[in-house]
Amino acid sequence: MSFIWSSLLYLLLCVPLLVLLYQRIQKQKREAAARFGGFGAVHDSTGGASKRRGLPAILFLIAITILILSLARPEAMISLPRIEGTVILLFDVSGSMSADDLKPTRMEAAKAAALEFVENQPSSVKIGVVAFSDGGITVQSPTDTRDEIVATIERLVPRRGTSVGNGMLVALNTIAVDAGDPPFLSANNIPEPSQPQSDTAPQTDTLPQGWYPYSAIVLFSDGENNQDPDPVAVADLAANFGVRIYTVGLGTAEGAIITVEGFTVHSMLNEPILQYISATTGGAYYNAGNEQDLQRIYDDLQPKLRIKTEEMEITSLLAGLGILLLLIGGALSLLWFGRVL
Repeated sequence: MSFIWSSLLYLLLCVPLLVLLYQRIQKQKREAAARFGGFGAVHDSTGGASKRRGLPAILFLIAITILILSLARPEAMISLPRIEGTVILLFDVSGSMSADDLKPTRMEAAKAAALEFVENQPSSVKIGVVAFSDGGITVQSPTDTRDEIVATIERLVPRRGTSVGNGMLVALNTIAVDAGDPPFLSANNIPEPSQPQSDTAPQTDTLPQGWYPYSAIVLFSDGENNQDPDPVAVADLAANFGVRIYTVGLGTAEGAIITVEGFTVHSMLNEPILQYISATTGGAYYNAGNEQDLQRIYDDLQPKLRIKTEEMEITSLLAGLGILLLLIGGALSLLWFGRVL
């Protein structure tokens, strides 16, 4: 235990003085009882009454000691259960997100789903925002200030290029920095994926254990990727770090025709890669075009109850205990002797 105002602990030197004062008063009472006892002035200084007389005084003494300790503003390390977590909303802002196979566009559908997600999260969960096209950038560091998150999401607009892997790397680095670690991932140090991409996603039933098990990423994308690093390799890293990635597919299998920098492109939803990423990391895949399917994310992505040790000021606890002991001591004294001490 530590104290913010430790100098006030010198007041504890008064406690022995109070003990001496109480003993002197009691001695004077006994002397008076001896002188006037024959006249019936004092009858409660012997027997059961004399044994009980010291209890209220002891309670008062303990209460005063505790109240002095509370004046010094004590702090203690206390383990408390807390619902907490960090969620990174990872947005694909590539040119294909301007496609209108989801109305009004894939980008607007992603923003609407994300805003509803933010609204459904407990206030203790911190949320950050990362956007990626040909590269990734953290546009909002994890925070519990919901207005800042909403404003950041509403500012997002489609750009050019698509690198899902880069976006995932930036999201993982953002989680690391929020946890107090330096960013340590780049496209140059990503190992080869442990298994090749396939249409059949691996099955992961258990929560991956790693450095950041209280963090998660929600990826809003159409799954199209045309730049390194390989998102499969980054998914393997996320699984090793204990970070689940929940993927939200934006678009349709039929796709849509879009114009990017004068070129006409046919863009369609790539579900297999999104399903692979979510399954590898222990997350889940949702289709933004299916409202019932998308609603599941609010139930699946539950924050976790964590036992966390924190230094907390316990002034109010000690003050409350001291006042309680004073009340008990006073009540016993009034009940037994008709007076307070």
